[in-house]
Amino acid sequence: MPMNGFSVGRDVTLDIVGPDGKIVSLNLITDFDAKQSTEKQTIKGMDGLTRYLEIPEGWDGTITITRADRALDDFIASLEETYFAGLNVPSSFITETIQEPNGGISQWRYEGVMFKLDDAGSWKTSDVTQKMSWVAGRKRRVV
Repeated sequence: MPMNGFSVGRDVTLDIVGPDGKIVSLNLITDFDAKQSTEKQTIKGMDGLTRYLEIPEGWDGTITITRADRALDDFIASLEETYFAGLNVPSSFITETIQEPNGGISQWRYEGVMFKLDDAGSWKTSDVTQKMSWVAGRKRRVV
């Protein structure tokens, strides 16, 4: 739902698919961000010019939710249980769907995603906010 020709926070939906292939349903996502990671290389030519390369190294970001149930806690606990059981913890993926201001739909998939719970929440007399960070090997256009 763009507004006045601009993207706003309501324009995006996320589907998080865990390593077991099931969608992780987080009830109230309040913030999502993604940043490309690159390795900068400097090339100093004999012609006296300096040139640069930015080598793609993946993506990282965060997802913030207002805790409405135990879904995020259960998801992180299942990853830990798999690890401590000595089993392989496969990567996950995130599908980001954006309703564009021109009425079109863009869809991106972050592949090879691994998650970390940065903040399980501060319990107080208002909402409890939880924050999970993620890293991904690749971002691909789906639609």
